[in-house]
Formats: sequence, structure tokens, C-alpha cells
Amino acid sequence: MTETLMIRLSWWLATLGWCGLIYYLSDQSSLPAPLPFPHQDKLMHATAYAVMAGLFWQVWRQHITPASVYLPVVVVLCCSLYGISDEWHQSFVAGRDSSIGDWLADTAGALLLASFYRWRNTSIHHQA
Repeated sequence: MTETLMIRLSWWLATLGWCGLIYYLSDQSSLPAPLPFPHQDKLMHATAYAVMAGLFWQVWRQHITPASVYLPVVVVLCCSLYGISDEWHQSFVAGRDSSIGDWLADTAGALLLASFYRWRNTSIHHQA
């Protein structure tokens, strides 16, 4: 197996592992994390999906030019769709509920990170 293929496979496995962790946490009837301030869960959602966006960025940048406007769109779409499926999944878990606000926080986290990466890649290409 070539080194490039191993790197691509590693990013896919890391991404799937992260998605699996989110699924596992969503499958719990309650989470042990205390909420010391209101809406902390939205910050947690945004952070988790920002990490997911970073992983998806690494996966898709092998196929889509990082300077392309399509890369952040694909990344945010992947994360947002996973967020929808996660909220749907939670609607079947006792003690959990499905929330549009959580999905919006998921999508916002992915959008923030993808926008930052897009800005960084665009500014790097303009400097070169």
C-alpha cells in the first residue's frame, strides 16, 4: 500500500471513529457532563462538529482542491447531514430529545471551522 493511500485511509478511519464516538454519546440516555452555564450543550455541539469538519476537510482535500469553494461546502454538508441523522437517532433514545437548536449548533461549528480553513487556504494562495 502506498504512503498516500495509507494517509487517506488514516483520515477516513479517524473521521469514522469521531462519528462513531458522537453516535455512542448520542446513544446514552444521559451524559455525565455538568452544565455550569446556560446553553453549554450548544458550545459542546459546535466544538464536536468543528472537530468533525477538520477531519472531513482532511478526507476531502485529497479529492477537491483546498482553494476551491466546493471543499468547504462539501465539508459543511457532510457535517450537517450527520448532525441531522444524530438528532433523528436521539429521538429514539430514552431520556434524550431531538433539537433543531442542537443541529444548528452542529452546523455552525462545522461552518466556522470550514470558513476558517477556506480563508487560510485562500490567503496562503494569494501570498504565493
